[in-house]
Amino acid sequence: MTVKTVKRAFKYRFYPTPEQAGELARTFGCVRLVYNMALQARAEAWTLRQERVNYNATSVLLTGWKKTEELAFLNDVSSVPLQQALRHLQVAFTNFFAKRAKYPTFKSKKKSRRSAEYTTSAFRSRDGRLTLAKMTAPLHIVWSRPLPDGASPSTVTVSQDAAGRWFVSLLCDDVIHATPAVNAAIGIDAGLDSLLTVSTGEKITNPKHERRDRVALARAQRNLATKEKGSANRAKARVKVARVHARITDRRWDHLHKLTTRLVRENQTIVIEDLTVRNMIRNHRLARAISDAAWRQFRTMLEYKADWHGRNLITIDRWFPSSKLCSACGALAEKMPLTVRNWTCRCGTTHDRDVNAAINIKAEGLSVSACGGGVRPQRTNARTRQSPVKQETRGATQGFPRL
Repeated sequence: MTVKTVKRAFKYRFYPTPEQAGELARTFGCVRLVYNMALQARAEAWTLRQERVNYNATSVLLTGWKKTEELAFLNDVSSVPLQQALRHLQVAFTNFFAKRAKYPTFKSKKKSRRSAEYTTSAFRSRDGRLTLAKMTAPLHIVWSRPLPDGASPSTVTVSQDAAGRWFVSLLCDDVIHATPAVNAAIGIDAGLDSLLTVSTGEKITNPKHERRDRVALARAQRNLATKEKGSANRAKARVKVARVHARITDRRWDHLHKLTTRLVRENQTIVIEDLTVRNMIRNHRLARAISDAAWRQFRTMLEYKADWHGRNLITIDRWFPSSKLCSACGALAEKMPLTVRNWTCRCGTTHDRDVNAAINIKAEGLSVSACGGGVRPQRTNARTRQSPVKQETRGATQGFPRL
């Protein structure tokens, strides 16, 4: 059996004491301030002097800031999270110059994630007890699952979400035992009525997590809207709204993790469509449902789990007419509105729209890979040939791929 070592984060809930919560809150504020000041310094250096400032230069600036009277409070927190903030900024600029991300933006006190990262020199982990720098007592962590045997965390990230919950994430080396190879391949068609339709005919129900809590969310949001800005009652109401959102998110991620794990373990080859969710949610009538379905998260989970277990994940072109193509004879229907869920081809075969699309997706992915499409364990782009069909599909959907 193939064994693979990967970096894996193990996230746990913890409950800090009032002293620990205060120390972490100060650390979060200092991390945000240092990040913003370093970003401002780098932007001004380029604008005024056409000078590029790297991590080493911002580290020197941080040392100078700590010596000033206005910023002397930076010495009250651990220096490691502040240095890590500068490293994160360097990574953000590296991704920007490589055209993998947008230009870095300033961190907001209200909207940005509250977190701090500690390296091995700033924490002590022993016998299930984790103590951070500047703290005398260990964190009260709920160990919901064990760490890998003999694992020693390389970094520890402490965060607090909008609902007020505290989390600690430990990055460790983990050994993944690849699942034995199986002789099975499937095509997957993503949808809204059914979350996924598999080429085997299986339809996976869309849980619609957001819709289940829509009434509770609306009630909490109405209550928030009546509170005076800046008041303590508004802060309490905001936390109640955040708790509803957190409950929805937790259920969604739990369902996707279980689903993707099952699909990867049961199939050797998985074929999906290259859907651009960012463009699809511009359709305001479907944006809420598409966001709740979380197709982007589903694909991300499939990618790294397929890589872990040695599976083939093939991605076909988003404009491939999977719904309009007859999987029996290959005939292409002229029109296929979203309201049509079952249709009969001129060859006499009656199709379920979603099952037919999943079968065509599987066939297209396997045919391209068999012709030298270059299947990789993580992801393969299988581009269809340029043809009038692609142009017709684009026009029929007015810029949005088939749902």
